[in-house]
Amino acid sequence: MASQSQGIQQLLQAEKRAAERVAEARKRKHRRLKQAKEEAQAEIEQYRLQREKEFKNKEDAALGSHGDSATEVDKDTIEKIKIIGASYEQHKEMVLNNLLNLICDIKPEIHVNVRING
Repeated sequence: MASQSQGIQQLLQAEKRAAERVAEARKRKHRRLKQAKEEAQAEIEQYRLQREKEFKNKEDAALGSHGDSATEVDKDTIEKIKIIGASYEQHKEMVLNNLLNLICDIKPEIHVNVRING
């Protein structure tokens, strides 16, 4: 009976050690999964940053040429406005004189449809 009791005790201790080993293995597995998840997340973040940088470079390249043409258009517009202003200043006196001459020089004439009865 004592040997049976001793055998049962050994079995219980073996079962306890086995349960501890299983629990330890589960903990290690959980730590490895957590570490793999963190590494994957870091890799995903790094890839996302790389793709965003590539996109930004392509966007800048595409819009950079557009920005240059917009600058050119603004520059041309300012230049044309200056030319028009200079032309106005140069010709305004002559135009005013012509208008005043046309308005002030009245030459009375009889209209062609007027009949003189007489």
